[in-house]
Amino acid sequence: MQKVTAVIRLEKFEEVRNALERKGYPGMMLTRIEGHGQQKGLTQQFRGRQYTIEMLPKFKLEIVVKDEDVKEIVQTIIEAARTGSTGDGKIFVSPVTEVYRIRTGETNEAAL
Repeated sequence: MQKVTAVIRLEKFEEVRNALERKGYPGMMLTRIEGHGQQKGLTQQFRGRQYTIEMLPKFKLEIVVKDEDVKEIVQTIIEAARTGSTGDGKIFVSPVTEVYRIRTGETNEAAL
């Protein structure tokens, strides 16, 4: 099993969620985060003054999937979240050694 963690733009969340649901993955964890990557924030002008927002709002989406589904899930997220501009986000894939469903006691893939 693998955990797919995607950091995406706020405005792309609904597209990503709908695309994942169509692929059969409706379950996910969502966290609102702030951060920046290469774009180093955002500089804007308001009433003649320039100001910088260093930490941009993003969503962190986490999904635990079977090993054989990782590439399809990653590709689905990429296609739904891409705008082609700096700040589209990142995807991280990391191993998950064990999963437990609290309600039934099921473990690992049966608990997904």
